[in-house]
Amino acid sequence: MATTPRSPFERLQSRYSEVDLVCPKCGYDDDGGSWQAVTSGKTVEYRHVCPGCGAIRRRTVTLDRD
Repeated sequence: MATTPRSPFERLQSRYSEVDLVCPKCGYDDDGGSWQAVTSGKTVEYRHVCPGCGAIRRRTVTLDRD
C-alpha cells in the first residue's frame, strides 16, 4: 500500500517525480527516477540528475518567515 506524502514539501517532491523526469537537454525519460530535496531552513532545493547526460536540474522554494 502506497503512503501519502505528509508535508507540502513532500507532496511537491512527489509531484516533480511523477511528472518532471524528462531531461530538457537530451530528452532522456528517467521513468522510475526521482527528485531529491535538501533544505537549509530558509530554502528547499529540489534536484534531479539526468542519468543520460548528467545534466542537473534544480527547483528552489524560498520560505517566507513572515
